[in-house]
Amino acid sequence: MQARMNNIATIVPEVVPVLQSLSKLAHKGSVPGSTIGLVELRASQINGCSVCVDMHQHFMKQAGETDERLFAVSAWRHAPYFSEAERAALALTEAVTRLSDRSDPVPDEVWNEAARHYDEKGLAALLIAIASINVWNRFNVSTSQVAGYRPEPAGKGNW
Repeated sequence: MQARMNNIATIVPEVVPVLQSLSKLAHKGSVPGSTIGLVELRASQINGCSVCVDMHQHFMKQAGETDERLFAVSAWRHAPYFSEAERAALALTEAVTRLSDRSDPVPDEVWNEAARHYDEKGLAALLIAIASINVWNRFNVSTSQVAGYRPEPAGKGNW
């Protein structure tokens, strides 16, 4: 496997602190770091970003996440390992990541369930995390970056 070009972060290094700032903001909210990690992992799975799937599961494992939960993220609806709040965050992640797949991209039922578990600050943190990981996914997938690169996590110590 070979990337189409060098990693955007090495070509335009100024982008790294900008995007890391977004990630840090998400981690500073009221949403647990483990939930942010699930959001990042799920969006990366949907987008087929091997770099981010590899990196985020690695960071989550280092922070003590269980294999059962990591392996089951892609099937979270049918796995008993996730709280209702995490399920709401994962549903929101899927909806926001797949905006063009539906005529009603973020249905009220998905939004209302997330709002039942998270206040506005928490919802803002989730949306920032979803947007941020989607940017990284798009950089990596469009340039065919190869899994294995692991910079320090933006929310280091928060998982």
